[in-house]
Amino acid sequence: MDITIHSSFLPHTDAEASLAFYRDVLGFEVRLDVGYEDMRWITVGPPGQPSTAIVLHPPAVGYDVTEEERTLLLELIAKGSYFGVNLATDDLDGTFARIEAVGADIVQEPIEQDYGVRDAAFRDPAGNLIRIQQTPQKENGHE
Repeated sequence: MDITIHSSFLPHTDAEASLAFYRDVLGFEVRLDVGYEDMRWITVGPPGQPSTAIVLHPPAVGYDVTEEERTLLLELIAKGSYFGVNLATDDLDGTFARIEAVGADIVQEPIEQDYGVRDAAFRDPAGNLIRIQQTPQKENGHE
């Protein structure tokens, strides 16, 4: 039995800002853009990886969320302490420079972590924490 990760979900608080960030800054493809009343669900993913996606969704929708819970959730999202995703690239410095150049909220510049990866962190327009790590360099066909 093979199980893969197909989609993960991140909230957006401004659909256009999140769309521009994931499409124009990170270079993701827009796969679906679904609206309902004044809400939007936008599915994006890396080009060439059709089986991996992030669904950007309006936060705290539904009848079972109280206004107090909604307020708390929005505060946690804005702090980057509720949702997040880890991405990978083979050019961390170049990717980080591109993200920094658009004025993204940088949390951590690229560093070597004690646990064996080199990574950086920033927040998307909603405040979600995005970590991006350097993929291992291939040497003689091996990672």
